[in-house]
Amino acid sequence: MQTLDFRRDILPLKDKLFRLALRITFDRAEAEDIVQETMIRVWSKRDEWPAFSSIEAYCLTIARNLAIDRSERMDARTVELTAEAEQAPDTSGPHERLVDKERMQLLHRLIATLPEKQRTVLQLRDVEEKSYKEIAEVMGITEDQVKVTLFRARQKVKQQFMNIENYGL
Repeated sequence: MQTLDFRRDILPLKDKLFRLALRITFDRAEAEDIVQETMIRVWSKRDEWPAFSSIEAYCLTIARNLAIDRSERMDARTVELTAEAEQAPDTSGPHERLVDKERMQLLHRLIATLPEKQRTVLQLRDVEEKSYKEIAEVMGITEDQVKVTLFRARQKVKQQFMNIENYGL
């Protein structure tokens, strides 16, 4: 087994931890604080690192739990996330870019209305590209529960999106 190094193995996870915390708390400052607290907690457990099957799953679990705790304390304020990484193809015209931007904003709003568990599973699977097994470890649920939760989240977002797109509500 390879020896874990904080700079090489854990510090690069900060962006994933931030995205996960942001998806749960909807607050950039809170997400940054959660990442910092996660790094402190992981560092304080450095003697136990060899016992972990996945240090990444351990870090994500800590960040998730901290984010949920902080969200509950803030009464789960919902603020729309901004998509910093969105980029329209250069060949599209202004109208297509506007439509794409509005659709992305709609998707972010629909995802924000999902229950926390569904939002987190959706984030970990579709954004972070984690396996069902890794998500199950982070969430503390079975792989089957991950699949069901992900399916329900996707279906709910798809149905609401289609309703709005088709009826203009």
